[in-house]
Amino acid sequence: MVFFDESGFSLIPYAAKTWAPIGQTPVLLHQGRWPKFSAVSAITPRGKLFIRVHEDSIKTDEVIGFLKHLLRHIRRRPIMLFWDGGNPHRSKRTQAFLRAHPRIEAHRFPGYSPELNPDEWVWQHLKKHELASYAPHDVKELRQGLRRAVVRMRVRPKLIRSFVAATHLYD
Repeated sequence: MVFFDESGFSLIPYAAKTWAPIGQTPVLLHQGRWPKFSAVSAITPRGKLFIRVHEDSIKTDEVIGFLKHLLRHIRRRPIMLFWDGGNPHRSKRTQAFLRAHPRIEAHRFPGYSPELNPDEWVWQHLKKHELASYAPHDVKELRQGLRRAVVRMRVRPKLIRSFVAATHLYD
């Protein structure tokens, strides 16, 4: 079982609450620019996290590339894939790829139900905890920060499993 989702990252940081001495309001300096990149990820109920980063938005080519990535890393087992109804997921090329690779069985979440996808919790945790108040100078620095955050999450499979538990899909 694999839960799949995409997200975007920009140089505008998420301003998290923090502590400061009385009378000294913390100041978060950032570039004030909007350059961004996109990422696609998937998690398993066993606590595995797969992620790939792309310069532009996630389109059909990136989705198919990530599905190939999953096929290489999840071997000898069928892959039951759960994802939303995004355009790249419904494209003719993606559907043809899925038909050509019967080991992947794709299922769509109901419309407007991000609370059912545990991978949404990955993005929330990355942005609001791991990268909270992080103000990189450029996209390269942001990518490096994301890479370090993903490494911190990968060594905590219990955290990733908690995202699956939070959706109450198994209740």
